[in-house]
Formats: sequence, C-alpha cells, structure tokens
Amino acid sequence: MHVSHLSLHDFRSYAVAEVPLEPGVTAFIGRNGQGKTNLVEAIDYLSRLSSHRVASDAPLVRAGADQAVVRAAVVRDGRTAVLEIELNPGKANRARINKSPLPRARELVGLVRTVVFSPEDLTLVKGDPSDRRRFLDDLLVLRAPRLAGVRSDYDRILRQRNSLLKTAGAARRGSSSQEGALSTLGVWDDHLARTGAELLAERLALVDVLRPYLGKAYETVARGATRDDAEIEYRPSCDLDGATSQEALAAILLAEVERRRGDELDRGISLVGPHRDELLLTLGHGPGEGALPVKGYASHGESWSFALALRLASYDLLRADGDDPILILDDVFAELDSERRAQLADLVAGAEQVLVTAAVAADVPAALAGARYLVKGGEVTREQ
Repeated sequence: MHVSHLSLHDFRSYAVAEVPLEPGVTAFIGRNGQGKTNLVEAIDYLSRLSSHRVASDAPLVRAGADQAVVRAAVVRDGRTAVLEIELNPGKANRARINKSPLPRARELVGLVRTVVFSPEDLTLVKGDPSDRRRFLDDLLVLRAPRLAGVRSDYDRILRQRNSLLKTAGAARRGSSSQEGALSTLGVWDDHLARTGAELLAERLALVDVLRPYLGKAYETVARGATRDDAEIEYRPSCDLDGATSQEALAAILLAEVERRRGDELDRGISLVGPHRDELLLTLGHGPGEGALPVKGYASHGESWSFALALRLASYDLLRADGDDPILILDDVFAELDSERRAQLADLVAGAEQVLVTAAVAADVPAALAGARYLVKGGEVTREQ
C-alpha cells in the first residue's frame, strides 16, 4: 500500500497543494514553519480522522476558509482508490471514495494505515494516562475499523452520563428530588457497562498481542537491552479478577458503578470505566533490580527508546496483520543521537512507503535516500 498523489485545499497553510508520491522513501525538507509537517499530517488524518498534533479539526482549516479538503490516491495490490475527507469545523465532516459519498465519515478509517513517529511521542511515556489510552485506541481502530464506532459511542455515553451525574448530584445537595435523574442514570449505567466492556476487552487483548512486539523493538533500539527489559501492563479502574469476556467485564463494571454511586454523585463525573484506565510502562534496570515505571525513572535516552519501541511495535503488528502501513517520520531525527538515527533508519528503510520531514537534509540518514522535496513559503518543489 502507498499513496501516489496528495491533494490539499485550504488545509493548514496550503490554499492548494498537489504532490505526486511514489513507493519507497520521500523526504520533505524545509525550515520550521514552512509547511512540511502539514503534508504528512494530512495523510495521517486520512488514516485515523484525527491529527497527531492537535485535538480538534478547527486548526486544520486554513485561516479565512470555511472548510478544508484532503484527497489522496491510494494504491493497494495494484488498484487505485481516491479517498477524500472534507473537514467542516462545527459540523459533520464528509467522506468520499472515488467521488462516492460515504454514509459516515468514520467509514474512511483504516482504509489507509499510517504509523507516525514524531517529537510528540515522548508524551506516550511522560504524558498523562489519556495519551497512552489514545495510543491503544488508535491502534485498535487501525486494526479493526469497526471499533471507531464503539469508541465514539463510549465517548457519547460518557458525556451524557456525566451530565446526568451533575444534575442528580446538584439535586441531592439542594435536597430536591433526584428520582428522575437517578432512574435515567440507571439506563446509562447499562450503556456504559456494555460499551465499556467491549472497548475494555479489545484493549486487554491488544496489550497481550503487542507485548512481544514491544520487547523485540526495545531490544533493537536500546543499546545493551534485552527483549525482557521493556514491559507493558494494562491497569483497569477496578479489579477485573482475571475476567476477559465482554459479558463478565460488563457485569463487573456495572457492579462497580453501583458501588461507587455516592462518590460519582459527589464529584459529578464517571469514576469507573475504560476512560479511567492506565497503560503502565516499565523497564528492568539490570539483574536483581525490579522493573520501574518509565515515567519518572527512565533517563531521557531510555524514554526515547521506549517511545520509539512503541511505534515500531505498532508498525510490526499492523504489518503482521497484512499490508505495510505508511511510515511517517516527522522531524524525529533531530531529536535522536547519531546512533539511534542510524538504527531507526535501518529498521524502517524496507517499508513500502516512508515519508520523512526534516529541517535540513543532513538530518536524513543515508539509509533513507530517495525522492526529495523542498518546502518553502507554501511551495513544494521536487529536487532534480
């Protein structure tokens, strides 16, 4: 799988951009602020319908424009399909395949698959639990696009339930009747338990299958490490007692919600469910020493190695599923020492398509020689 052409209209800094692409390595070279990352961000957006840089769509639309359009010709097994997303901040986005509208934009998810390495990857290690949950869920959706609907449903249920908790909690504190809110809340408890259990079961299974890929990747990118050094463990918001089936998990979540009803009413938020879970990252630090959390204990170099290993493990897992994902290396080489640059370049050089951004050409390792574009002042020019 690879993208053979990218078209942008009013996306980020580009009024219009037309960029032909090819398999192998393509590097976009330009100083910061010239628009090179905007190009690869657009391709990644087509993959997941979200950006690796911002949380909402509004910043993706060029200043003064009402909407943006990202269109890409994607070649898979010798056949080309044109994928298109129309971004309409504040309104529903629209998606098309070969000019035919899709009923829901999220049906575009997973038709082209990307794995992005970027400076923001350190947040996987050093950031909040929400960053690690997002990492898991993005990977889940790329592997099984139907889970985009489960993820969306869970977010909607959570918003509605939190609103009801605030209403019921305020009524209780004001000594007014809360019977109506509580009876409605019971319905949303069931929704949260059922949908949350589906998401939870998928996350647990993903962590199990990702674990060996992570160990192998960390051994590759970290000097002197073994594949047993890096570990991941899923930490749920309540004791699952070894349960893994959706039915058992739903029953556990529902019982825990009922047990914590008073706390939830006091605080006006849902305290149980996948939105409260954590992905614990740990590193062994030599024989006889126990594993320690990466966050707070790992050195800067170890943190970078772990973040890179998470991305490489994702790539290897997706590759094992079938098609090679498109690899995007966004300004990542400037953050790495020369040895890690060379290691990463050697690992990814054989991918079907690799898109690299760098401020200067010297940042791109020799192993990633290929097509090169200069990006300056919104112009994208192929080097001859």
